[in-house]
Amino acid sequence: MSNYTDEEFERIVSPILEIEEFNRLKFITHHGITRFDHSVRVAYFSYKVSKALKLDYKEVTEAALLHDFFLDEVNHESRVERLRHHPECAVKNASKYVDLTEKQKDIIKTHMFPVTFAPPKYLESWIVDLVDDFAAVYESCYRMKMEFRSAMFLFMFFVVNFVKMR
Repeated sequence: MSNYTDEEFERIVSPILEIEEFNRLKFITHHGITRFDHSVRVAYFSYKVSKALKLDYKEVTEAALLHDFFLDEVNHESRVERLRHHPECAVKNASKYVDLTEKQKDIIKTHMFPVTFAPPKYLESWIVDLVDDFAAVYESCYRMKMEFRSAMFLFMFFVVNFVKMR
């Protein structure tokens, strides 16, 4: 966590980072980094945005950290099905260790909108959804040594075409 030196952020995430099962995400590749590192990045930037907007940033940070808390539960499905179903697995896994609020469940369940068809109910859910999207693009760009601006263009092209298909 050396990249994220905010003491309050560290206090919020430390109980989750102590969960042995959650630490298994350190061994799963995700966007060219580990799923653990991706989750921490999404949590940190969701924390910063929600705090700046004077929202319940503690609740947002915890849910953002847990948004991809799945292991091998969905590996047997196609890539699209995995994208659609992993949020439910993440809610199920997170609920074993954390007493999730309804808002946190929504944040986790809808972080893949519009791939998952139900839109987020809360502003906080939209924040995590967008931060996760931008983090995924950034991480994929870095892995492919692509300029971020070009990748954002591709990302927007994908979103527009996905919406047209629906």
